[in-house]
Amino acid sequence: MFPTHRPRRLRQHPQLRRMVQETLVTQADLIYPLFAVPGSQVAKEVSSMPGVYQLSIDKIVEEAKEVYDLGIPAIILFGIPDDKDTDATGAWHDCGIVQKATTAVKEAVPDLMVIVDTCLCEYTSHGHCGYLEVGDLSGRVLNDPTLELLKKTAVAQANAGADIIAPSGMMDGFVQAIRAGLDESGFEDMPILSYAAKYASAYYGPFRDAAESAPQFGDRRTYQMDPANGTEALKEIELDIAEGADMLMVKPALAYMDIIWRVKQATNLPVAAYNVSGEYAMVKAAALNGWIDEQKVVMETMTSFKRSGADLILTYHAKDVARWLG
Repeated sequence: MFPTHRPRRLRQHPQLRRMVQETLVTQADLIYPLFAVPGSQVAKEVSSMPGVYQLSIDKIVEEAKEVYDLGIPAIILFGIPDDKDTDATGAWHDCGIVQKATTAVKEAVPDLMVIVDTCLCEYTSHGHCGYLEVGDLSGRVLNDPTLELLKKTAVAQANAGADIIAPSGMMDGFVQAIRAGLDESGFEDMPILSYAAKYASAYYGPFRDAAESAPQFGDRRTYQMDPANGTEALKEIELDIAEGADMLMVKPALAYMDIIWRVKQATNLPVAAYNVSGEYAMVKAAALNGWIDEQKVVMETMTSFKRSGADLILTYHAKDVARWLG
């Protein structure tokens, strides 16, 4: 008779637990989001996201140096322009805030990867991710005219020195359009990290404070995915892969780990999970009230993302995680 297996035998000592640990989080898994604003010496804390700031470009550069020194390989840049209009001019103009921040970071920290959010909502006066039909207050974005703006934006970002283009508007055909625009402009080797499965989520609330991008009317449910749908996410990733995506993102992450798992099982491309603002804010609020152990909760969450299949994690906790990992 074989002896009874006792799983607890492998849990008796910290080093033994470490030896048999199945999932490992490292600094190389992390991507840190940053919000660029005009001005100088600006560091304005986002009220709904303690520890997260809108930063002028000089401060962005300081953050980039710190991030790199912590062993984090990449940042993702979002921009808040001085002026917004219906054509999202700040997104695709050569002197747009993200373009200027990208150039400054690459000059200061050449080996830090700069990912750029390629979307229009921060730059439109109405807060939606593209062109709207005149007089339409439903928030229904015109798909194909928006693709032309996204192409211009991606090329401008690439010209500024971006390392990875990350389109997030969930327009039909947006990866194909951006790939064509990049290739036509000589950026055939520029990778695309597509927000392939981006849900119309209530978890984005604090981000809209940080990026000043809340829709002025309507909502984004005509282009972002229904949280009730899982199979649809697989359809979206199939389309993005066919159009030329090099990496895929699931957003949000915490309530969508089943989607991360399904996406990872369906493709051999790298999969990123975006640990979004609402997820971050809930942890910070509970920690500030003394209700949870912030470090343990954050590290458990990061490990869960990796266990569910994420290769990369975009998170506002990135600097803290890197420090905790040592």
